This record gives sequence, C-alpha cells and structure tokens, in this order.
Amino acid sequence: MENQLLKEAQAMQAQLSEWRRALHQIPELGLHLPKTVDFVKEKLTEMEIDYHVYEDSSCITACIGKGNKCFLLRSDMDGLPMPEESGVSFASQNGCMHSCGHDLHTATLLGAAKLLKAHEEDLSGIVKLFFQSGEEIFAGASAAIEAGILEKPTVDAAFGMHVASEMASNIIIYGPQPMSSVYGFKVTLTGKGAHGSTPNLGIDPINTGVHIYLGLQELIAREVSSAEEAALTIGRFVSGTASNIIPERAILEGTLRTFKPEVRDNLIQRIHDVIDAVCKAYRTTYEIEVLSDVPAVTCDAQMVDACLNSIHSLSDSIKTYPLYHVMGSEDFAFICEKVPSAYFCLGAGVPDKSKWVGQHNPKVLFNDDCLPLGAAVYAKSAMDWLDAHAADK
Repeated sequence: MENQLLKEAQAMQAQLSEWRRALHQIPELGLHLPKTVDFVKEKLTEMEIDYHVYEDSSCITACIGKGNKCFLLRSDMDGLPMPEESGVSFASQNGCMHSCGHDLHTATLLGAAKLLKAHEEDLSGIVKLFFQSGEEIFAGASAAIEAGILEKPTVDAAFGMHVASEMASNIIIYGPQPMSSVYGFKVTLTGKGAHGSTPNLGIDPINTGVHIYLGLQELIAREVSSAEEAALTIGRFVSGTASNIIPERAILEGTLRTFKPEVRDNLIQRIHDVIDAVCKAYRTTYEIEVLSDVPAVTCDAQMVDACLNSIHSLSDSIKTYPLYHVMGSEDFAFICEKVPSAYFCLGAGVPDKSKWVGQHNPKVLFNDDCLPLGAAVYAKSAMDWLDAHAADK
C-alpha cells in the first residue's frame, strides 16, 4: 500500500522531469553555477519558500517549518567538463555535462521542497534544504560549512542521496560506509632538458615518472593486505612537446581511495617515500601538491535505520538492499563528520539495460522515473525524524 506522500510525489512526475531536463541543458562547473542557482531560486520563489544564496560558492539553503530541531536535506548541483554524447533530445550543448546525475539530485530536492511546503503545518521542526555546488571538485561542502550552512538554525541531522545509472530504477541501497575517502595529489618533476640525441646531458623527468608510476602500483600489490580495500590510480601523466627533446618537466596526478584511516595514512606516507626515493635515484627534483583530501562517508547507524523505516512506510513494494559500499568518493563526508547523517543510493537505470554505462561517461543515461520516489524519500525521512525528535532537548 502506498503512502499519501508518495502518491503526491508520483503526481509530480511530469513537473519533476521537466525540471530535471531543463537543468540537464545548463550544466556548470565547480563553485560558480549562476544559471543553476537562478533556476533553483525561481522554483523556490514560485513555491513561496524563503532562501539564502551563498554568493561565494553558489550554494543555496532554504528552510521550511519551525521548531527547535533542524533536519538537513542535501543535493549537489554541479556538472563535469566533458561534451555530452548521450543522444537525448535535451542534451547539453555547452561542452559540459551532467554525467553524474546531479541534475536529478537537484530536481529531486526541489520536489521534496514542494511536498514539504504543502505539509509545512505538519512539520515538527525545520527542514533545511541545501543545494550544493562543487561536489565534483570536493570543495562545495567544506566551503558551505565554513560559511555557516550548519548554523542558524543549527542542523541536528542530515540525509543525502545519489542516483546510479547502472542500477534498476527505484531500487535503493545503503550501508555504514557507502563511499571511500579520497586523497588526490599532483607530482611535478623537474629534470634538465636536452636534445634527444644527447640524453647523457639531460635529466629525464619522464624516466623518473615511469619509475614512480611503477613504484606506486607496487604499493597496492605488495604493501596492502588483500583483506583491505584500497585503490591507487594515476590518471594523468603529461610531459614533453616533441619526440626529439628531453623535457624539463613531467606531471603525474592521481588519487588514493581507502576506507580505514590507518590504511590511508600509511599509504600516503609510502607514496611520499616512493616519490622521494625515486627522484633521488634519478637526480630529479619534485613538488607534491594535495588536490583533495576527503574522508570516507561514514553513516550514523541510527540515522540509517530511521531513514529505512521512512522508506518502507512509503510503500511495502520498495526494494532496499544493504549493498552501498563503493570506491567512489563524496564531500558529503564532511557533513557526516559534523552531524549524524545517512547517505543512500537510488537506482536510475533506463529500461534498456544494454544502454547502461557508468557515470562520468559521455553516453550515460538516467531514468526520470526515479524522481518521485527520491522526492518522497527525502520529504518522508525529514518529516519522520522531526516527529521522533521534536521533544529532544
């Protein structure tokens, strides 16, 4: 049997799809999302919901209800710097793409806003909506926290969700640690340029970089227990301008992903050890720049149970599985460090499984049919948590 809130959300299907597709055509990057912010502001204004824009980071908060307790619902809004090849009629044409589903996240939270506003008199506290920028660069959540997003009113608990392009629509997964930490780094190697015919007169940073690459891969192969979870990837290795020149510099960029802090700390130290030792061996100087340093998303067990209960109360036909544990990363982790939080994943795969591809792929497709359930889950989780904690001091 379906809860009335879910029925109300399902009646919004056309509007939610319209919002999502409009957002899909205007993907923006990082901490500067002027068109996206204007779209969200317009919809919140139409719903008569007051909002606040953090101009420096293109984040938006809006509060619905009143009371002593405050529950945060968060969705991210930024896209990725890649041309779209999905072939959909509403594809982006600006060289960027919502290939991670953040357009769905934003539409889902707008849908939750509409549901919550319609039931504002029934709320036992405040629901704070948080539309976040800069998740893809792991900068938005920390910038918003620093700007005071968890204050005025003080946030007591938080909930977020992500969509999955390779999971059947409307299935929900969860787990105690749904996403890993990420340590992103850039290594700049400086050698000595020379003509390709006289390599003995130069110091080849490409050679040094190759040995660093191999050494870093061997850290995972030989220094991490097979019982642990760790992924170390070098995704960028650039150097040189011509085939007959030994270049002055080479650059490597990579990420380390883990779940246990002690594994992470040890591997970071070993990354630095390998780089230092190889550079000394091949007479190359180096600089290491930290590009990102985000902890694992760690959920509060009571929050997870509470949100699950809310989901099951929407409909006994909703399928939920304790399977969310992936090596991707999310800066919602910074919110999890501050307040009890839960983070779930909502299936958004299109009906034709032969068209399923992973996120961050230019051909990725998402199913709008998941939007009503996402909106209802957000709204019901917030309403139920506030009902349960209204009397807490």
